Amino acid sequence: VQLVESGGGSVQSGGSLRLSCATSGDTYSGPCLGWFRQAPGQEREWVAHIDNDGMTKYADSVKGRFTISQDKAKRTMYLQLSSLKPEDTGMYYCAAATGAPICTVLEVDFGYWGQGTQVTVSS
Repeated sequence: VQLVESGGGSVQSGGSLRLSCATSGDTYSGPCLGWFRQAPGQEREWVAHIDNDGMTKYADSVKGRFTISQDKAKRTMYLQLSSLKPEDTGMYYCAAATGAPICTVLEVDFGYWGQGTQVTVSS
């Protein structure tokens, strides 16, 4: 399974971006797709995930501002980023879970990763 992110960029505070994560190769049949991000000098953190039933969960820091979704026919997952803040700046990664039967927020449970797409929010 290969994951490729796109849609990152530079925006001003309050702006919006839509990130995409296209999957290719073997069909992913695991329980969960998710987004993580890593700010400069900080550890990578979980942002949101969506399970096979479409149930979603968000980190408190992005709840109400970000929306995760997927189009299974297109094999693509999305992350709509709205009301962006400078603290949302970082490299955003999509990932597919392989290490647990259910969605978790643990990086170790995600075995497939994309290369990342940069989001920069200026004040």
